[in-house]
Amino acid sequence: MPLAIAVARERHDGERRVALVPETAKKFIGLGASIRMEQSAGIESHFLDPDYAGISATPGLPETYAGADLILRVTPPSPEEIALLPEGSVLIALLRPFEDKARLAALNARRITAFALELLPRISRAQSMDALSSQASCAGYQCGLIAAARCVKFFPMLTTAAGTIRPARVLVIGAGVAGLQAIATCKRLGAMVEAYDVRSAAREQIESLGAKFVDTGVAADGAGGYARELSAEEKAQQTEKLAKAVAQADVVITTASIPGKKAPIIITTDMIGRMKYGAIIVDMAAETGGNCVMTQPGEHVVANDVNIHGPLNLASRMPTHASELYAKNLWNFLSPWIKDGKLEFDWSDEIVAGTLLCRDGQTVHAGVKQILGDA
Repeated sequence: MPLAIAVARERHDGERRVALVPETAKKFIGLGASIRMEQSAGIESHFLDPDYAGISATPGLPETYAGADLILRVTPPSPEEIALLPEGSVLIALLRPFEDKARLAALNARRITAFALELLPRISRAQSMDALSSQASCAGYQCGLIAAARCVKFFPMLTTAAGTIRPARVLVIGAGVAGLQAIATCKRLGAMVEAYDVRSAAREQIESLGAKFVDTGVAADGAGGYARELSAEEKAQQTEKLAKAVAQADVVITTASIPGKKAPIIITTDMIGRMKYGAIIVDMAAETGGNCVMTQPGEHVVANDVNIHGPLNLASRMPTHASELYAKNLWNFLSPWIKDGKLEFDWSDEIVAGTLLCRDGQTVHAGVKQILGDA
């Protein structure tokens, strides 16, 4: 029997992406797989059922998942969906592995082999599979657009008959994939951009995009290309140096996060009190608590006439390209292991082993187990 791949319509509130687009679906079929997609699974990403050549749309979840060997998703399945997954099947998604111990227990009860793409090792060979990076690029771009749309000033310098208009000043905090994309987007729109990151290697990347690096004297390079958590002394020094840059900015975009932990608070109440009236904060870290002390996830808050935005699921705001990138990540992750229409993982492979979350009824990822305990 050929590998049976199932893709259902995403059901999380506000989720508009789909795990498989027509181009990658065709590639999987070319490797001998069969695909079942729930009716209208791609419609929110502007892919219609007829666009998926050779795939018949199924009417609902039970029909989509019945007999599936491999389930591809964007977001984690709900408890009701997990109950419909075929026992012993393979699930690949952005599973938010550090969030929900009960979800892991439900997956293990059905002996689901689950891969969480957030756990993908940060190595060169895995770059084409890195869904966190591809979706963060979408999110950073959206942050730049939100900032420009909400800013009370023009982003670019304008020369008019009434005189010259100075460009808006933007400060981007965090220069990972999302932060760099936010920097690039704001620069393209003509703003004066400064940026800060605790990783020393970020300075060259920031300056290569034409932005000015804010030097606080704090470096916190961590394992795997991520930033480590700062000590109390380092946080105090960072806050003191950043406060001046924040006070001068018309727009502050924050993107700092630590895997498996609450987002670090960077913008304090005192900083907000010193910001310009009408300034804007766009907090990309809102989903994990926010980098601004006053951020409310999914809300717009006004404090001292500073507008604080906590947007959620930013990549889903541009679902067509976000879905295309995500589907390519899945293809690059899976295609080496599909042979003659069958899925055959090499469990010793660094990427496979590093991304594996659950197998044979147990949570197997050491990092997740350390944070959540056995599930």
